[in-house]
Amino acid sequence: MRRANRSSLLTDLFQGGLQSRQQLAGTTALSQASVSNLIGEMLEEGLVEEAGLVGSDGGRPRVLLRVRPGFRYIVGADVAETRILVELYDLAMNRLAAAEFEHDDDPEQVAGLLIAGLGAVIAEAKLEESQVLGFGVGVPGVVDQDGVVDAQSTGWDAVPLGAMLRAATEVPIFVENGAKTFGQAEMWFGAGRGARHAVIIMIGTGVGAAVVMDGRGYRGANSNAGEWGHTTLIYNGELCRCGARGCLEAYVGADGIARRLAAATGEELTPDLLPRLLATDPMSAEATEVFTETAGFLGAGIADLINLFSPERIVLGGIAGSVFGERFLAEIRDAAARHALRRPYALTSIELCALGIDAVAMGAATLPVAQLLAEGGLPEPEEPMMAMPPRPRRPPERSRR
Repeated sequence: MRRANRSSLLTDLFQGGLQSRQQLAGTTALSQASVSNLIGEMLEEGLVEEAGLVGSDGGRPRVLLRVRPGFRYIVGADVAETRILVELYDLAMNRLAAAEFEHDDDPEQVAGLLIAGLGAVIAEAKLEESQVLGFGVGVPGVVDQDGVVDAQSTGWDAVPLGAMLRAATEVPIFVENGAKTFGQAEMWFGAGRGARHAVIIMIGTGVGAAVVMDGRGYRGANSNAGEWGHTTLIYNGELCRCGARGCLEAYVGADGIARRLAAATGEELTPDLLPRLLATDPMSAEATEVFTETAGFLGAGIADLINLFSPERIVLGGIAGSVFGERFLAEIRDAAARHALRRPYALTSIELCALGIDAVAMGAATLPVAQLLAEGGLPEPEEPMMAMPPRPRRPPERSRR
């Protein structure tokens, strides 16, 4: 019960910002005495700190509290198709250091660069390893609870990335699918904030999704829920990187778009040129036709998500998805409306992401924070939590006011 009550308070402070003891009693349904006792513990531990005063109705000013930014530090990494981005944050999610590397998809190389990046950001921030709460890593592919990665598109077959990283550092390691860490960042701090049922879409070279049900990330029985890019859009259609034909990724992923643009225009195009082409005004008739068709494909795929999960919100992001969505969001929405059932579509909003392309690393950095919040800042006797962040839950104790 004590752990659950501390978790409720700590989660409310982290997600809700500055609050007084009186406000926390109201939002967590804990008694004033319990709030005072537990907050007193966390103040002594240095986990929470006082951060100013706020006036009250005729009484003494109330002390505002927050999670202490410097209690510990967190590191997150985005292992993208050709680059690795490593970032270090404090617990107020201020970015304090960053390092970037190029890689060629070799697992040993990637693991080595991740450890080098961890050391580089710790040194840049002038910290010690013992001050780091954890290192979260977002990678393409299916990731199990032990950090074993399977990624058909990149040729990774049961790569024990988590074990490889743990063998090289004492910092706690968390490995997760990159689309899920992107989704976690948008749910905590971005366009998904406040939604209980949502799907966060990430489109780059690969296409993935984070599915959130009743405020929690859905992993499925084998951790591969959300591989939306490898659902079949066209039977026996274009060859996908995964080896199947007709996958959604083959049509709306950056490689697929670039390939169809090259066929339509007769020009050699690479995926990194897509943002520049999308910014062109006026756009050529050939490019407009390809992008409009892509909006139709994407809208049809989004309609499948609406029909399957009935979310209140769908967030479109990723380096290709956000740029493409900025110009063709109306066409995407129209296509989704044509293919989805009317009632679920009417109750779903389709929005653009808010955090930009670095959100994978930011979301990965929140993986150790999710564990801290779930534990209430106490040592956890069970396995670390690797899912979406815990929402403030009604604790066992009720207020007696």
